[in-house]
Formats: sequence, structure tokens, C-alpha cells
Amino acid sequence: MKLRISRLHYPVTALGPGRRIGIWTQGCTIACPGCVARDTWPATAQQEVEVSALLAWCASLDPASVDGITISGGEPSEQPEALTKLVEGLDEFRQAHDWDILCYTGTEYDVFKKRCPEVPALVDAIMTGPYRAGEPTDLVWRGSANQQLVPTTERGRVRYGPWLDAVTEHPALQVQVDDDRIWMIGVPRRGDLARLRRALDNQGIRLEEASWRP
Repeated sequence: MKLRISRLHYPVTALGPGRRIGIWTQGCTIACPGCVARDTWPATAQQEVEVSALLAWCASLDPASVDGITISGGEPSEQPEALTKLVEGLDEFRQAHDWDILCYTGTEYDVFKKRCPEVPALVDAIMTGPYRAGEPTDLVWRGSANQQLVPTTERGRVRYGPWLDAVTEHPALQVQVDDDRIWMIGVPRRGDLARLRRALDNQGIRLEEASWRP
């Protein structure tokens, strides 16, 4: 079975606790105004990857240096069968190494569960809700105040309980450079992207395109 993938990265330290594997799916019809990842919207078949290949990549990493996995997008629930297959495979690592899995969705929890009924029990927490530009927040790992961090397992309640109402003035952001592309991991606050662009301009780096602009 194949899953449309936007990108993979390790380590991710800005989307969940500890050092994490990051998996971003490709394809999203929610299209939140102000989304910073517009490049993940088109559902392009060219970015399909076998779930077995994704699992093999995860298995190639040193398990002692991984604390968990974050699945984002795109909208993961728009590929329900492939997402279920992926988290079923990841459950082996989750149980063997005490990794946790955090899954983002732009839908509300009941919608996500209806689309992917088996997934909540196979992940440990779900970040729910669409991004709303008019509802800023200081809550960690969230882009807007309406989004809810929902633990779904006992591991999730233990690991994410301390973070349910945690706030941060300066959220963690990672900037990655791949060939001729610069991309960001994390949830920026209002003004962060403009500051990033100015910092790049000051270093003589000109962005031809940006995922947060139409």
C-alpha cells in the first residue's frame, strides 16, 4: 500500500516532546487560510511511497535516539487506509522502544475518528482542529487557540498530560536546507515568517517561492 508523502525528517524537535521522526503526508482539501504549508495541499501521485519503505526508513534509525514519531501534513486522514497501515506498522516500534506517536489533523476529533476508526488506539495523542488565523495562541505545538491536544492512550496521557495547557513565548522552530530548498519545521507565531524572510534577505538569500504564500 502506498501513502502520499510530502517529506520525511529526523530529528524533529519542534513538534512534540523529545527527538522525533517526522512524517508529513501530501494532500489536503481543508485549505486553511493562512496555512504555512500550502505546498502540501495538492494530492500528487508522484509523491506516493510504499508504506513498507517508510517503515524500513524508521527501522534504519538508532531507536535509542528516538523518543517518538509525529505525523502531520497535508491532512493524514484523507488517506485513511494508508494511514492505518502505517500506524499499524509503527506500533511494533512503539511497543518495542516506548516511542509515542502524535498525529496532527485539521479536522475535529469525531470527524477524524469516523474517517480513521482504528487510528486513535494506535497513536498516543492527536492534535485536532483547523488552523484559524484569527485565533492566535501561546499553547505549545499549536497554531491557533481552537486546536486541541487529545491523548488517546495511557502512554499519551502520561507523556502529553504535562503539555496540555503548557505555553511558550518563543516556540521552537527548525530551519532545514535541502539542495535548493529551505523549509521550516514547527508552528510559527504571527510575525515569525516575516522575520525569517528579513533575516534571509540580510544574508543575501532570496526566496523565489514560499509555502505560506499563494
